Amino acid sequence: MSFNSDEVNFLIYRYLLESGFSHSAYTFGIESHISQSNINGALVPPAALLNIIQRGLFYTEAEISIAEDGSERVIESLSLIDAVMPDVVESRKVAAAKQAQIISEQNALNGSQEVTPAAAGGRGDAADMEIDAAIEIPDSRTTVLRGHESEVFICAWNPKNDILASGSGDSTARIWNMNEMASSANKAANQLVLRHCIQMGDAEVPSNKDVTSLDWNCDGTLLATGSYDGYARIWSTEGKLFTILGQHKGPIFALKWNKKGNYILSAGVDKTTIIWDAQTGQSKQQFAFHTAPALDVDWKSSTEFASCSTDMFIHVCELGKERPVKTFEGHSHEVNAIKWDPQGQLLASCSDDMSLRIWKMDSTRCVHNLLAHDKEIYTIKWSPTGPGTSNPNLDLYLASASFDTTVRLWDVEKGACVHTLTKHSEPVYSVGFSPDGKYLASGSFDKCVHIWSVQSGKLVQSYRGTGGIFEVCWNQRGDKVAASASDGSVYVLDLRGSKST
Repeated sequence: MSFNSDEVNFLIYRYLLESGFSHSAYTFGIESHISQSNINGALVPPAALLNIIQRGLFYTEAEISIAEDGSERVIESLSLIDAVMPDVVESRKVAAAKQAQIISEQNALNGSQEVTPAAAGGRGDAADMEIDAAIEIPDSRTTVLRGHESEVFICAWNPKNDILASGSGDSTARIWNMNEMASSANKAANQLVLRHCIQMGDAEVPSNKDVTSLDWNCDGTLLATGSYDGYARIWSTEGKLFTILGQHKGPIFALKWNKKGNYILSAGVDKTTIIWDAQTGQSKQQFAFHTAPALDVDWKSSTEFASCSTDMFIHVCELGKERPVKTFEGHSHEVNAIKWDPQGQLLASCSDDMSLRIWKMDSTRCVHNLLAHDKEIYTIKWSPTGPGTSNPNLDLYLASASFDTTVRLWDVEKGACVHTLTKHSEPVYSVGFSPDGKYLASGSFDKCVHIWSVQSGKLVQSYRGTGGIFEVCWNQRGDKVAASASDGSVYVLDLRGSKST
């Protein structure tokens, strides 16, 4: 058995990334020169470091529990810290041997009664997480898109056509035309590869940086991508590079078009947010109000937006103004995501402090502080329902996805959780409402995509892939869900005629 520091560093890097510590992962990756290693990330399964550690823990427990004669002794589980302390391991061996001797003597006295792990205080079976086969999405209604050579962090449907974009750790984005694929057996032949290159001297070379954000403009004619190389780029649907937007000093964590399609908003590790003129590619204004990396942004109107940061603050800014028009504070840990409701009246935020907060512009304090999750909340989404939407007669909901493996649906007006969705077994990274607001898709690192009824909270469809799910999204008709995965795959699930309540 042999391993080198590059392999150890890569597993640590992947652990940080999979656990949501994207900023720590970026810093560690730079310092350990991850991009210069020859390791193919697409071949490394999710949770690889944890699996290796768990196997080592099992081996140490086996050393303690198996007696010299080969018989197995009941022991208490070891903590990871205990397992690396020789004195603790040795004392556990002695204690296990003594316990086995006592049990043996008791059995001899009591007619050899069998002592089971449960009788010795062991745990019972875990909650059943199995999915009913009747709601599993069959392979016949699933298309697996392959081509990326590393994790696929993000995917987004074109708002007008069945064209899907994806962004990966292989320093490319890809455009997949699902209309053409319907009549093609070769799924790889219909992808456009958008290579993210940087200028080195007179040559363009691959940036070797993750593409972690992308967004289509309102009419579906242009795609914007954000990369860890510090540049945003604008592409046509044919894969032609139109413009490179370069003013951030370090990775871009988020970017979004405004509804008019004339401006792009980006957030970066350099603590700033920038409004770009999409036509000229020039910066209209750079906002340097955060004191730590800016993690997410969302437009309130065509010229107003909100931004959040690891500094725990949320700023609402407007083009042309030199100071924030509003600052919200109250979170006690970094704020991971923010989203305006469909009318631009309520701002939702979620944080590593396990809270979900609702803010209004006419108040400095949050309207609701929603506490129910047991671990960090990674992302949130509003339903496309209520006044001002195409579904005005349906109630407005907010969905939250957490590392506690649950998804929660909230009635924000009442400040109450109406459904807790519990079928996932690993952190949930993404949620998305169907265009009609009746269904919610969720994606988790348990490799599953679940489709839920918003009204009943019941699981109505499910698919298990081969990699942990980073992102889920619906097409404009609401009959397909795409999911991007850690093994380099992109799944497209055909839901026509399969949903129910």
